[in-house]
Amino acid sequence: MLAAYARVIVRLRWLVVLFWAVAAAASVVYLPAVGAGGHDLDELVSTDNPAIQSEIRSFEKFGFPLLSRVAVVQRKAEGLPLSTQRAAVERARAVSEGRLPDVKPVLAAVPVTNVGGLFPGSTENGTTIITLLFTAPDVSLADQVEAAEKFVADHYGPEDAVVGVTGSVPARVGQGDLVLSSLPWLETATVVAVFLIIAVAFRSLVAPLLALAVSGVAIVLTLHIGGAVAQRLGVPVPQETQPLLVALLLGVVTDYVVFYLSGVRAEFAEGAGRLAAAERATARFTSIIVTAGATAAAGTGALIVADSPAFRAFGPGMALAVFTGMVVAVTLVPALLAILGPAALWSRRKRSAPDIAAAEAERVGNGRGAWLLTRRWFAPVVVLACVGALAAAAYPLRDIALGVSFVEALPGSHATRKAADQAEKGFVEGILSPTEVLVEGPGVASRAEQLRALQAALGKQPGVAAVVGPGDDAIPQELALFQAPDGTAARYLLVLDDEPLGARAVHTLAGLNQRLPALLKDAGLTDVRASLGGDTAVARVVVDQTVHDLGRIALAALLANLLFLALYLRALVAPVALVVCSVLAIGATLGLTTWLFQDVLGGDGLTFYVPFAVAVLLLALGSDYNIFGVGPAWKEARGRPLADALAITLPQSARAIRIAAFTLAISFGLLVLVPLRPFQELAFALSVGILIDAFIVRSLLAPALLTVLGTGRGEPAAAPEPDEPEPDETEPPASKPAAPEPTTTA
Repeated sequence: MLAAYARVIVRLRWLVVLFWAVAAAASVVYLPAVGAGGHDLDELVSTDNPAIQSEIRSFEKFGFPLLSRVAVVQRKAEGLPLSTQRAAVERARAVSEGRLPDVKPVLAAVPVTNVGGLFPGSTENGTTIITLLFTAPDVSLADQVEAAEKFVADHYGPEDAVVGVTGSVPARVGQGDLVLSSLPWLETATVVAVFLIIAVAFRSLVAPLLALAVSGVAIVLTLHIGGAVAQRLGVPVPQETQPLLVALLLGVVTDYVVFYLSGVRAEFAEGAGRLAAAERATARFTSIIVTAGATAAAGTGALIVADSPAFRAFGPGMALAVFTGMVVAVTLVPALLAILGPAALWSRRKRSAPDIAAAEAERVGNGRGAWLLTRRWFAPVVVLACVGALAAAAYPLRDIALGVSFVEALPGSHATRKAADQAEKGFVEGILSPTEVLVEGPGVASRAEQLRALQAALGKQPGVAAVVGPGDDAIPQELALFQAPDGTAARYLLVLDDEPLGARAVHTLAGLNQRLPALLKDAGLTDVRASLGGDTAVARVVVDQTVHDLGRIALAALLANLLFLALYLRALVAPVALVVCSVLAIGATLGLTTWLFQDVLGGDGLTFYVPFAVAVLLLALGSDYNIFGVGPAWKEARGRPLADALAITLPQSARAIRIAAFTLAISFGLLVLVPLRPFQELAFALSVGILIDAFIVRSLLAPALLTVLGTGRGEPAAAPEPDEPEPDETEPPASKPAAPEPTTTA
């Protein structure tokens, strides 16, 4: 069947190339691109989030929100003049009273100053004013930021010492802008890196061009088909996925191209012609690539089982990318190889005698290492050493913490981040994203004594820097900020000590949420309910939901990988062992990531979606290397012990895996060019994880473990493992090799 498929693709090679060229062009013309709707990951928070529901009820009770996510910061370290402070108050009153119609969609403005300790928790006196801006709920994030910047440009002067516009909304818009502006640089750097790696690995200038052409077709199709599907289903696709999709596709498709190129190079070395080499390589590798691609797509698609909207958005996009890349690779690459023939491996520089000698030495060294690794007396030592090293690397994972970062994710040079830093200097870290405590119940707004007692209790909670509420005499009662007109609700504003969306603040609010019923009871507030709103409260629910999703995501991803491996290998013990190896690699990767970003760099937890996206991607991509590494050995083991089969096939498969893994690791590592903290975490975790998987797990641990376990279907009696000392020659046990590594380049 595979031979027939290979013949069809090779004979229809020109039609295959034409088909994909037309398909890519048509997708650009007729289909929208991913991210065309301007969505970002944080807009995917469900409206069912209890924190958002609390804010909605607060708005309905009071007629206006207490929380603002856009603010204008004014600051002078030596102190703001009284005239500037009075102007800020008058300007805000004019906005709220509708006397400045040009500021719409801004509906209201509230100045907060640190003069004379008016705001509890202020660390300075008279240096900073934060003017909170309020808009209608249906105003887009970009329009809110544009209105705030126009407000500053039209109504503030040099004497007002404006630092800038900041808050969680400007930070979210800034993140989206940085992602889109970084994408061209990311694509360029990745293309250059892939070109250089493939050119050096195959000593050819044509091979990398082939890999990039196929990857380009897959990227164009994925971005536009994904955009069309998202638009048709009404599912927002986060902008954050686009750099990840590009890196994933360039890496994965290059992996597939590497294996096809290795196959045709071996065929050319044995004297096969152009079409015969393409057919044989296609027949040999297509089943492996299809199985690997389907396994990886199923593994990433497992995110669809999550409750979290963020994960449900990530999963289908990643699965579509891998599946599209696989379909393009198994059709377009064989067709191009059949057309190009030896020209696909063409090089301007002929290989010299030293080059050939070096390649032969590498092949012999690989053969010696594979022979030693697959001896039953040596394999257990390798297993114990690898497991110990991976377990040690995973140890810091016990201290992992999760947060959701907006402002703090931005680079220090970003205007929004600078304004936030200045605001925090004048007040406290949590000033820009306070938490709202909403208390609801019949007549609760009139219970002044109990409300004051609750406010005092809230102020004593760990991690709370300040509380503003009904017990503050400095707040004019006519503003009705904290007591609902119908008397059925009261609310407080909490400012936390820590960065509002970091892991420590999320932990603080989780504890407060648990203690709220007891605090209400101690204050004498019975027959009421309390809820939390604001960015930190939303982040707490998102983090809790993410952790809750862990079990189902892990189960779905593991089952998908195990199922495909079991079907491909027609065994159970070996697939389970290979999946366990993948889990060890993931644990080590996340342990090292936690150690670097929390312990060394002092970060306030990892971005909530990073560990889970990394785990699913590494598990899915690790299955590729499982199949690439074990598949040829498993076929060879039909007539000989698995240890001997591994010794025969490992030298070539391990080399191809290392080339592919290094390319994929570089592709993911270049995500660091997006100057946002989540992308730095992703870049490190994915690149390190791929290298651990390829160079430790697939090259050492998995072969050694399979040597110990065997195939699980019984070793063939006709070809027992030879019980003899290591031969003088460093070749594996004699047999016809599956596809020996060539010593010359066509």
